[in-house]
Amino acid sequence: MAFINNPNYPHSSTDKIGVLLTNLGTPDAPTPKALKRYLKQFLSDPRVVEVPRLLWWFILNGIILQIRPRRSAKAYASVFTEQGSPLLFHTRAQAEAIAREFAKDRRSDVVVDFAMRYGNPSFAAVLEKMFASGVRKILVLPLYPQYSASTSASTFDELAKNFMARRWLPDLRFISHYHDDSGYIAACAERIKQHWAEHGRADKLLFSYHGIPKRYLLNGDPYHCECYKSSRLIAQALGLGKDEYITTFQSRFGREEWLKPYTDDTLKALPGQGVKSVQIFCPGFAADCLETIEEIGEENREYFVEAGGQQYQYISALNDRPSHIAALYQLINQNLQGWQVTEDTERAERAAALQQQKYGV
Repeated sequence: MAFINNPNYPHSSTDKIGVLLTNLGTPDAPTPKALKRYLKQFLSDPRVVEVPRLLWWFILNGIILQIRPRRSAKAYASVFTEQGSPLLFHTRAQAEAIAREFAKDRRSDVVVDFAMRYGNPSFAAVLEKMFASGVRKILVLPLYPQYSASTSASTFDELAKNFMARRWLPDLRFISHYHDDSGYIAACAERIKQHWAEHGRADKLLFSYHGIPKRYLLNGDPYHCECYKSSRLIAQALGLGKDEYITTFQSRFGREEWLKPYTDDTLKALPGQGVKSVQIFCPGFAADCLETIEEIGEENREYFVEAGGQQYQYISALNDRPSHIAALYQLINQNLQGWQVTEDTERAERAAALQQQKYGV
């Protein structure tokens, strides 16, 4: 196995601490070609689709990648802006905001960056840049509040894959979930309260999370439980009773049963139950993306209105709102406890001596 070497590493440099934010990813452009490349990487991940590999290879390459890229490209085209993909520019904004917080605290020893599990910027490119800048300790924060093997564990897989090829490994800390973190819960509640202050309250509040196959839950994935706990804690912070909110799951794919209740089916049924106005918030999405802007903001709106609903409002994600950045910054600092860097002058002297022996200078 060929390892990633760094013969030009400046041994006289002061080590740094890296903070890496990660998210799911996005195609480079809203085109069928870009979508095919992105979907192939995403749907080839065995953490995402737990189907026998040979069978899935034929389904993915023979059917899905021949049909879905063109259909998905139209959906992505509706959410792309001059800044590009919403998920990309919101995640970049979050990383930049957290970097500013470290700058305010005069932490020049901390390097903050972000990477996407699928697509760009890739783990390989960002990690290489961070290590080249002197990062020797790294904290990784996947922006998935609720843990699932298909998201958080997949992120760790990609990280481990990169580390397996490296000669010099950094110290590593990995935040696998933060579904009940007090700062995160407070930020979610504040976002909803802000919306209420501007638009009033609806008959019902829906917390919609990205779904996963029910089979994953039965095999031990804690995602379902963590989603419900997040909903309960946010509802408590808002002072809501059990009959004032609903937890649902969206974005199912394929024919097998996924976590229920489904968001779309719920919205179709609510008007018949006397619910004429709804507001939807997505606690599992740290940044707005296709699934929130197009699927929740537009597609599910149509289901509710066609079923007789009168008022439908999507409450945007936390993105880089100050309360969210403050919560993430606090979470990061809690997990950086005990880590510090010092200038290793002896290492620099030893490296210089070896250079002199090698080249006779």
